[in-house]
Amino acid sequence: MHSNLLNRLLAALLMGAMILASSHTRGEEEEAERTPDVIFVPTPHEVVEIMLRLADIGEDDVVYDLGCGDGRIVVAAAKKYGVKAWGFDIDPQRVRESKENVKKNNVEDLVTIKQKDIFTLDLSRANVITLYLLPSLNVKLIPQLEKLKPGSRIVSHAFDMAGVKPDVVATVSCDDGIDRRVYLWTTPLKKETERDEDNDFFGTSEFNFDNDEIGFPSLFDDQDD
Repeated sequence: MHSNLLNRLLAALLMGAMILASSHTRGEEEEAERTPDVIFVPTPHEVVEIMLRLADIGEDDVVYDLGCGDGRIVVAAAKKYGVKAWGFDIDPQRVRESKENVKKNNVEDLVTIKQKDIFTLDLSRANVITLYLLPSLNVKLIPQLEKLKPGSRIVSHAFDMAGVKPDVVATVSCDDGIDRRVYLWTTPLKKETERDEDNDFFGTSEFNFDNDEIGFPSLFDDQDD
């Protein structure tokens, strides 16, 4: 009798474990199969440098790149500043490229790449967030970004975040002749109230960087664009 009871208990435990494992696998497959929200367009290396400089990265910082593409931002953070960096992307091709880039640059001890839906991430471990997403996606991230530790920095290439006032807006003159904008916010986030007649933010610092002030691309001499 005791033997039968024990067998039934073991069978129930095994069935529960199988259900949990199946659920976990389905969740991973669903996450992997979701279509990426944006197409991959690499951030120019000059812009990567300015993004990381504006973030004022210190040795104890942890960098999260949401939508990491080929991994160039997390690789740059690790090589330049020696910090831990995590790259997240839902596209398996981008994840493979990022991992190859990490290995190629010998920063496996500092950089981790994960295939994840960025809108489900817990960002609490990070204090530097880098973005190159559409404006609507930046806004969609606000609830997660608002949970970051005070003093955390969020840097976005090209696009602002409607409803939130940036601390700094920088214009970067790139080698291809195109000027690109970089936005910096610090937490706690500041709600946007109004803009001036040129649609600029009141009280936001603005900077311009030209090619003479940018030396970061040398880090990527052995990388493909």
